[in-house]
Amino acid sequence: MRDVVHVHVTKDLPIRARALPFADRVEIRFGKAFPVVLIADRLALDSLAEAIETGRRELDAANRPGENRQPEDK
Repeated sequence: MRDVVHVHVTKDLPIRARALPFADRVEIRFGKAFPVVLIADRLALDSLAEAIETGRRELDAANRPGENRQPEDK
C-alpha cells in the first residue's frame, strides 16, 4: 500500500504556479524552505479545479445555519 502525503494549505502558505510548456504541465509549489510540488498534466487541470470547487461548495453548504445538520438523538 502506498503512503499518503498530507499538505495543510493555509492562508499564509506561499503558493506559486508556473507553466511547464515543454511538458504540457503546470507546477504548483507550496511553501518556501522545503516546498512540496504538485505537477499536473494539462488534461488533469479541469478535474483538479472541479475537485477543489466541489470541496468548496460542500464546505459552504456545511457552514450554512440550519442546513446539513444531523438530527439530535433523543
